[in-house]
Amino acid sequence: MLAKIGQLFERVRSKQPLIHQITNQVTINDCANVTLAIGGSPVMASSPLEAASMAKMANTLVINIGTLESDTFKAMKLAGKAANETGIPVLLDPVGVGSTDFRSECAFELLEKVKVSVISGNVSEMNCLAGGIWSTKGVDAGKVDQTPEHIAVKVARKYRCIAAVTGKEDVVSDGKTMMIIQNGHPLLSSVSGTGCMTTALIGCFAGATNQMLHAAVAGVSVMGLAGEEAASLLNEREGLGTYKVKLFDSISLMSGHHWQKGAKVIEKEQNELPALFSN
Repeated sequence: MLAKIGQLFERVRSKQPLIHQITNQVTINDCANVTLAIGGSPVMASSPLEAASMAKMANTLVINIGTLESDTFKAMKLAGKAANETGIPVLLDPVGVGSTDFRSECAFELLEKVKVSVISGNVSEMNCLAGGIWSTKGVDAGKVDQTPEHIAVKVARKYRCIAAVTGKEDVVSDGKTMMIIQNGHPLLSSVSGTGCMTTALIGCFAGATNQMLHAAVAGVSVMGLAGEEAASLLNEREGLGTYKVKLFDSISLMSGHHWQKGAKVIEKEQNELPALFSN
């Protein structure tokens, strides 16, 4: 699998997939730039008047509910339905789901009306979608009552999609296979938007393959590996501002060969985790 994922880097840069993102206004510029850094082409069309038309031209649709408004939500539903009709993958980043009734209602309505290929979020957000008990701090992760492994499997099976649970260790599952990604650095959690950017990266890989599990592992691990590399390149008296610049540098320079050398990915099959997968 790692070899196949490694081949996606050149495919993304060759194809330059168009990634339609209806996303978080706080991080929209970072999401556009990280899309460009990995080789994709971003478009941020959030008006209900054009969202569906743009989705039909794109290779991937990314929906991020970080800064929800009624018109934006309408655009998300229209674009999601158009993407389903066209057959392109839809990715959902359920930012802060569970923190307010409006946000939760919107997330669950999207999942009811739009077929999603990948859902990516932190452990609290994903546990909310899995039906577990959780606590949140706005849009940040809080405490949950299940392990990330359980949550990933439950979300994947409940919504028949790929589930990516980000955290100290990232967990990606299709409900049968589980990928544990051990790349990352604590500084990533101190930079606003790294979760949103991770979903944008997944979207780029999803636009270049029909293997959504591969796309999710690639996107999540690229952010983790780049986070490690950026931290290692910091000099004395260089802080978060420089770290963010170096993070983008690492992503823009990453190749499949480089990724294969640095990716820390453990694959677990269903028969390796009988207790987990039986629940």
